Amino acid sequence: MTAFDVELVRKQFSMLKKQMHGAPLIYFDTAATTQKPRAVIDALTTFYSERYATVHRAVYELAACSTAEYDIVRQRVQHFINAEHYGEIIFTKGTTEAINLVASCFGKAFIAPGDEVLISETEHHSNIVPWQIMCQERGAHLKVIPCNEASEIDLSALDSLITSKTKIVAIAHVANATGTVHPIKQIIEKAHAKGAKVLIDGAQSISHMKVDVQALDADFYVFSGHKAYGPTGIGVLYGKRELLDKLPPYQGGGDMVDEVRFEKTTYQKAPLKFEAGTPLIAEVIGLGAALAFIESIGIEAIGSWEKQLLDYATKKLNEVPGLTFIGTAVNKGPIISFVIEGVHPLDLGTMLSLKGVAVRTGHMCAQPTLRKYNLNSMTRVSFGVYNTFHEIDRFMLALQEVLLMLRPELSY
Repeated sequence: MTAFDVELVRKQFSMLKKQMHGAPLIYFDTAATTQKPRAVIDALTTFYSERYATVHRAVYELAACSTAEYDIVRQRVQHFINAEHYGEIIFTKGTTEAINLVASCFGKAFIAPGDEVLISETEHHSNIVPWQIMCQERGAHLKVIPCNEASEIDLSALDSLITSKTKIVAIAHVANATGTVHPIKQIIEKAHAKGAKVLIDGAQSISHMKVDVQALDADFYVFSGHKAYGPTGIGVLYGKRELLDKLPPYQGGGDMVDEVRFEKTTYQKAPLKFEAGTPLIAEVIGLGAALAFIESIGIEAIGSWEKQLLDYATKKLNEVPGLTFIGTAVNKGPIISFVIEGVHPLDLGTMLSLKGVAVRTGHMCAQPTLRKYNLNSMTRVSFGVYNTFHEIDRFMLALQEVLLMLRPELSY
């Protein structure tokens, strides 16, 4: 695709032709999961119907072809995030499993009683709970980096929080609840200066901006396929090769072993060391198609379009009486969270649904973030490559109609 054409992009998403409660669907929940282009659906269907076989286990033609196709996707992921080595790409079930894998294995290898783990105040639960579990098991301490009212990391506080006892800093590239793009390059530099490693949760960044793990110098970078126009059930863990070699296996089973004896088992090197059992073959193939889709448009073009949508929608929503934005960082991804005085987010989301608008309501799997703002629930709209200015205008009209019913004094 030589130039970005949103209508041409939309034609690749059959779901966008659907109706919800009799109204044309406006899908503003891409931060939760993306819709899937025809190329991804076709890749899954074709693989299952014409090319399906197991991988890494047989010499017959179908298995050899399936293995080759599977391995090509690992190479595609390597190039997509600019990893140095093919073996630094590990397939997981998603971001959550990838973080759990690192927390468990890194903890066993490097964390001793009294050591420290740092996370930020606005993390997704998946980047909180695994570290809590590991710290409890290892006798380590979990420390929290504060954010200001705009939901931006307090870098001066980070300087004092990172100590010689800090073994790893785990932080989102883009906060899922507020959309804040954290200065992860600076955070990584500060952590490395104190000898700490860094894991970056890229679930909300991978399909919106260029990710170069070598330029960032990230020790670990994780993301989910389903947030990048790919299937559910597939994710990626990038880890520096020298670190992966020092980590113990996460699970035991087929494919991750070198030689099994009752007396002792030896293991494969990464990535296979961390991929026990029959892998997620079809999901990996679908992920490859999703990354090809992103590359066909260009990640820079996607980011530019989504920034225009973000700015336009923010300006429109700023005109709504009683509306307060949650997360007003200068540098944001295509996410807008807000509350409206006297309007419960559940009521708002339900009534918008009746008008064909899909938005997220609730705590966004980020309860500590909401507590920071004395909230239990909020509303979030989030954009993808397929959204349009016209959809934002229709959303604003639907929002006005809903507020006329719920809070007529807030009509605008």
